[in-house]
Amino acid sequence: MVTDSFISDEEQSAAVVNPVSLRRDGTSWFIVQTYSGHEANVKQHIEQAIETLDLGDRIFEVFIPTVEEIQIRGGQRKTVTFKKFPGYVFVQMVLDDDTWRAVKNVPSVSGFAASNSETGRPLPMPDDEVEQLIKEEELGQATFNIGFEVGESVLVIDGPFSDMLGEVDSIDTDRGRVRVMVSMFGRETPVDLDFLQVEKQ
Repeated sequence: MVTDSFISDEEQSAAVVNPVSLRRDGTSWFIVQTYSGHEANVKQHIEQAIETLDLGDRIFEVFIPTVEEIQIRGGQRKTVTFKKFPGYVFVQMVLDDDTWRAVKNVPSVSGFAASNSETGRPLPMPDDEVEQLIKEEELGQATFNIGFEVGESVLVIDGPFSDMLGEVDSIDTDRGRVRVMVSMFGRETPVDLDFLQVEKQ
C-alpha cells in the first residue's frame, strides 16, 4: 500500500500535532485515492474544479507519478509509460473546508490515503518524498524490460553473429548492452551486443 510506504502510524500521529510537511505558505501534499484506471480523469476534474470554484490560490498542483519502461522485443525497441502508483493522485494544496470538499467530491475519488481517525480530515505527506518523485520524473530515467536474464539462452538476430545461440553472461542497462557467450571454434567466446541484437529463446 502506498500509505505504508509514505505515512506510518507514528508519522500520522506527528502530523496531527505538528505537521512537519506543511510549508511556510501553508501548502502541503496529499495522496488522493482513485478508482483504478481513472487517475487521469480525476486529475482533469480537479483541475476543472480549481477553475470553476476559483481555488487557484489554494490548490496548486495535481501530480500523477509515472515511470518509463523501454521494452525490447523481437529486435524492436518501444517506450511505454506506466503509473508508478496506480490508483493514486498527488495534490498540493492548502487544506481547508473548500479544498477538501472540492477534491473528495470529484468523480472516481474514493477518499484520501491517510486521514485523522478522529476528525476524518486528510493527513499530509512529507514534502521531500514528493519532491524526490518530481525530480525522478524530470530526470526521465527509463528502466529496461529486455525479456531475458543472466544465464538464459538467447538468439543473436543481427550483426556478424546472427543466428548463433548463446548464453547471457552480463547485462549493462546503462549502455543498453548485453554480453553473450557464444561457441566459436570449439570454445566459448564473449560477444558484446546491443539489446536489439538478441532475443530470448
